[in-house]
Amino acid sequence: MLIYLNGKFVEKEEAKVSVFDHGLLYGDGVFEGIRSYDGCIFKLDEHLERLYNSAKYIVLKIPLEYDEMKKAVVETVKVNKLKNAYIRLIITRGEGTLGLSPWTCEKPNVIIIADTIELYPKEYYEKGLKVITASTRRTNVDALNARVKSLNYLNNILAKIEAKIAGALEAFMLNNEGYIVECTGDNVFIIKKDTLCTPPVYQGALKGITRDCVIEIAERLGYRVVEQPFTRFEVYIAEECFLTGTAAEIIPVVEADDRPIGDGKPGKITRKLSTEFHKLTKIDGTMVYM
Repeated sequence: MLIYLNGKFVEKEEAKVSVFDHGLLYGDGVFEGIRSYDGCIFKLDEHLERLYNSAKYIVLKIPLEYDEMKKAVVETVKVNKLKNAYIRLIITRGEGTLGLSPWTCEKPNVIIIADTIELYPKEYYEKGLKVITASTRRTNVDALNARVKSLNYLNNILAKIEAKIAGALEAFMLNNEGYIVECTGDNVFIIKKDTLCTPPVYQGALKGITRDCVIEIAERLGYRVVEQPFTRFEVYIAEECFLTGTAAEIIPVVEADDRPIGDGKPGKITRKLSTEFHKLTKIDGTMVYM
């Protein structure tokens, strides 16, 4: 496997950064997770726009111009001879001192990894997930805006640990007001009477690329979509529930906190949206192999 590291491709064993990198010391940096389907990188422009926006928010100057970054992502997939890939694009603050001060870091690191991924076993896409509600709250948007995909995911990891201890693969995360905003790494949708509802970004939800695709698909199919806060009560009485994310794609949730959702099976609307989403991945993206 070849890793893109600051303009060069190196074997993964040689892909190294300093132990003084503030990405390692403090989680100071940003990232994107991107998918490639059949040699086509899905929604690459949208992912890069979000990456540069995240970097701007934390006052991190990415050393590559947009077109250079786009080319680097494409080349990373190509040199690894992958058609179906998960791409992790990382910008760290770079090497600095042991203090917090980011201005001691002179040069950010640009890292691009292209590999495969299976976030959840295939059987769960057919049978659905069981989810619990974590006691760990989502980071308050007043502390860190959820639209920034930073390298610090400890908040989400703690919730993921709670899920594992409870025997589940995922956990709902609440904000400080008690509204569901996300799972540990995915956006949340519930369905009631042909209306899809997903938490608004101002509540602490990431403005996910897959989330936005699902909203567009659902509206095109004639379903009503609303972005509004909801509690666990709305999840418990929902007819369907599913999660979305670049790595997860669309995965149904059939049980929440030991309560079956709907009839306890993946819903027909969820299945329909998943089918349409996979059609979209084949036509909406940046080609790697011409």
